[in-house]
Formats: sequence, C-alpha cells, structure tokens
Amino acid sequence: MHRLPNESVVRKYRLASLMVIISFLGMPVAISILIVGMFKGEVPIILVSAWCMGGTVAFIALTFIVSARLRCPLCMVPPLIRRGCSKHRHAKKLFGSYRLKVAYSILFADRFRCPYCGEPTAMEARRRGN
Repeated sequence: MHRLPNESVVRKYRLASLMVIISFLGMPVAISILIVGMFKGEVPIILVSAWCMGGTVAFIALTFIVSARLRCPLCMVPPLIRRGCSKHRHAKKLFGSYRLKVAYSILFADRFRCPYCGEPTAMEARRRGN
C-alpha cells in the first residue's frame, strides 16, 4: 500500500474529497429548491435556487483547481478529476462516478484505490528513515 509524501498532502486530499462530495450534492439541492419555488410560485425561492446553482458552478471550478494538483503516488494521474484515461478493470463506481468513490473512500475508509492504476494508497504520510 502506497503512502503520501507528507501530512500537508493528506490534508489536501481530505479537503478535496469533501469538496467533491459537496459539489456532487450542490446541483440536486439547487434543483430541488427550484422545484419547490415553482410549485409555490414564490420568486424569492426561485432566486435562492439561482444563487445556489451559480454558487455550485463556482464551487465545482474551485474543486477542480484544488483537485488538479493531487496525484496518485504511483501513476501520477489525479484521481479526483475526470480524465479521458482508461480505468483499471477493477475500478468501482459510487452512484455512477469514480471520483465520488475515491472521495468517499478517502473520507470514510482513510484510504483509496486509484481508479486508473488500481493501486491502494493509505491516507498517511511516509515515514522518513534516519
């Protein structure tokens, strides 16, 4: 099992994973608010929905910027970004997304398996030998 270079990278992976999960939840929440606003016929609720959608798009862009720098220690492909690369034959999805599976694993299992090379990585820093 691979390990990350230092604690700073571990924190960045956890932050990016949380951002990926929030960005996946943002649009369904905004659309739900829009539907409620349309059924009630209230313009302020529809405006809140529009702000939520705009905020979610901005948050997705921020998530991309943060996640682009984080790479698998073995294959050097960013596991939290959608790439055109072929996936490992045993890569698993969560709700149709490889990125969501990686983010969920990082936050709740304290490790992840790269969807591109298939190698496991622990969410801990390497120990430096003396």
